[in-house]
Amino acid sequence: MTRTVRPIDLGTPLRLRSAFAFPLQTREGRTELFIGAALLLLPVVGWLLNMGHRVQMVHNMQTGGPPWPAWRQYRRLLKYGTVTFLGMVQYLAPAILLGALAWKRGSTVLGILAIWLCALAVVAVPGFMSHYCLRFDANEVFNPIKALRRVAQGGREYWHAWLIALAALAVSFLGLLGFGVGFLVTSVWFWQVAGFSFATVFSQRFDLHRGASNIRIQPTAHPLVPARHDHLTRRG
Repeated sequence: MTRTVRPIDLGTPLRLRSAFAFPLQTREGRTELFIGAALLLLPVVGWLLNMGHRVQMVHNMQTGGPPWPAWRQYRRLLKYGTVTFLGMVQYLAPAILLGALAWKRGSTVLGILAIWLCALAVVAVPGFMSHYCLRFDANEVFNPIKALRRVAQGGREYWHAWLIALAALAVSFLGLLGFGVGFLVTSVWFWQVAGFSFATVFSQRFDLHRGASNIRIQPTAHPLVPARHDHLTRRG
């Protein structure tokens, strides 16, 4: 006898357990995790591809589909990853430049200000990611004021997502016990947990997702086997 349960998706209440389990909930998800780990062996390009993969994965859920498969059209994934990376560079640039000036002049005050700007940039980045995932509009990326405003609107749930992301980061270092190879896997897992957590907060807060899928569960050996996906119409 089979039973139907909700998968972990953008409609799921954000919890530590569900966020940690998200990348591992299906065989296809686990396979894509290992693909991402293997691609990290490609310097820079592999990291950008993984970034693009997370963008595509969130987009799939926002438009009413399952998160996987997302490892398709690698050129497109590379583009998404590059756009988001350039956004991060833009946000961090003032802190980097001010930090260089502080080092050159030996100024503690400028150094502290540079650290503050760096922290502000890191906090702002999730404010553009989920909106970029929806329509791949680069204008969403290069607008730090809008990103910070969304962060403020995210409220307590946004900081809850940060706690989950930091917990996942700590756990990911266990991958170093696997002689470095394991860390490739756990680092991709960490980024997917973090991406899912922030996407859940902003997609729910700004109604960026159409609804959840249904997964039909087979008994015993394979606890999470996707069978069908029902799409809900987006609220206007």
